[in-house]
Amino acid sequence: MDVDEVVRGVLEGDRRATARAISMVEDGAEDLPELIRGLFPKTGNAYSVGLTGSPGVGKSSLAAELVKAVRTRDRSVAVLAIDPTSPFTGGALLGDRLRMQSHATDPQVFIRSMATRGHLGGLALAAPEAVRVLDASGAELILIETVGVGQAEVEVATAADTTLVVVSPGWGDAVQASKAGILEIADVFVVNKADRDGSSEAARDLESMLRMGPELEWVPPVIRTSTVNGEGIDEVWDAIEAHRKHLEAGGELDRKRRARLLREVEEMVSVRLRDRAASMLERGAMEKLADDLVSRRVDPYRAADILMGEVGREDG
Repeated sequence: MDVDEVVRGVLEGDRRATARAISMVEDGAEDLPELIRGLFPKTGNAYSVGLTGSPGVGKSSLAAELVKAVRTRDRSVAVLAIDPTSPFTGGALLGDRLRMQSHATDPQVFIRSMATRGHLGGLALAAPEAVRVLDASGAELILIETVGVGQAEVEVATAADTTLVVVSPGWGDAVQASKAGILEIADVFVVNKADRDGSSEAARDLESMLRMGPELEWVPPVIRTSTVNGEGIDEVWDAIEAHRKHLEAGGELDRKRRARLLREVEEMVSVRLRDRAASMLERGAMEKLADDLVSRRVDPYRAADILMGEVGREDG
């Protein structure tokens, strides 16, 4: 399939074309800009929900239950399970598929695992571009699941309209949670595995943290769920819908999406500049600059100005 065929297929909702387009995103394909140019005018309709949290808290099982809840409401849904570190974690990627086998034959459900192995910008660029593909394919709701460790937590929050932070009983004390920064990125807290001991205590800990934090226009609800018996799944969906209405009522959804696009462009520029600068350094073009730095004839700020000037001349 050439790029034009992929674009047409995605816009028609063809699953094979959509899968091919996401592979192009995943691999950082040379003709990726052409693909995005073809799809971009038809995007902006889907609502995106990010799921993040430590490995083992049950994000994939929760995602499968949310897919079921969305389908009972007769909406199309896509699931993007992102591994931001490695394409070789076969267990996790296979697990995502196995947990969602009940949805595999539903034409209104698209499920894809993706590693950011070839994308220079990592999750920060790969996620919004993959979401854009799914948006253009006609999905009404897009669930973005990431392993949720370190920077990936922040990046999935910037890629989604609503972010669910999933924890489990025994998730750790308030200090550790604050260090992880989850208070800042969560729109909804989900205490999963509520059928186990300690879930009530985990929920109380989170509620206490929220009360001690700054006053917010939107206070993230804390919802206990169990994917074993279905407890709390409808409440999570209701919280997502309530958060969406909150964002839309004050114009915050449009502002959030506008800021997301600008961050994406900023990241693209940053990646291109780093790539060009690294290429020049590899060619030895900046040896004199390195000598000047070592001998303290120029400072790092001046060196950066010089390097930017050299990159600009290369572009010209």
